[in-house]
Amino acid sequence: MKFGKRLKKQIQESFPEWRDNYLSYKEMKKLVKLISGSPMFMNGSLEYGKGEAEFVYLLNNEIEKFNGFFMEKEEDFIILHEPSKVDYKEEMAKIRRIIVDFHGEMVLLVNYSNINYTGLAKILKKYDKRTGGLLRLPFIQKVLEQPFFTTDLISKLVKECERIIDNVFPAEEEKAEKAKETKEAIIVVGEGIFRNTVSALLTMQEIRKGSSTESPFSLPPLSFPDSDLIRSLQLNAAVPIV
Repeated sequence: MKFGKRLKKQIQESFPEWRDNYLSYKEMKKLVKLISGSPMFMNGSLEYGKGEAEFVYLLNNEIEKFNGFFMEKEEDFIILHEPSKVDYKEEMAKIRRIIVDFHGEMVLLVNYSNINYTGLAKILKKYDKRTGGLLRLPFIQKVLEQPFFTTDLISKLVKECERIIDNVFPAEEEKAEKAKETKEAIIVVGEGIFRNTVSALLTMQEIRKGSSTESPFSLPPLSFPDSDLIRSLQLNAAVPIV
């Protein structure tokens, strides 16, 4: 699947309030096609024409958009993380659903970072190819320092959330409810955040795996092994309907 279609699908499957915060890939792609095929030089230095200047302006606006959205969500999750340290033994099923939803939304935020970075790298590649310029390298170096690209804290919260689930819901309880959960998981996994989380994990796995088009600007392989990916899917699928 081409990146543009994958991004469109991801946006359609995301939460309504997230949709306007993804990369304006289609708009940027149109701008690239309107830009002159070669860069302008004056007094030995690279000068941007009107199209190039508009493209760079849009790039900077997109990064500001990503940072604003990402930092707002990150703050929300940090605040929400504190109430998650309560006594989970009461109303077990309700708390379990809340934790798993929390886990799923954080996975979606990591995917938001991944797919927007990948989109920037691809559109900059098209720009450089079209103009013969070298905008991609300095701009990606700038992107690597942006808050929306730094997912270490959210990834840490995802792992901690998984540890909480392990501690609160021991294997003995899960074994006793296995038959019931297996039946109900078939229904749950196709709904809402569960479906979106599965889609996000598969998207991350696809865009971060090695390929013939891999470059220094590609995201590294997923920071957690496939077994953990499968575990994440199980965490979402193994929650009975309350």
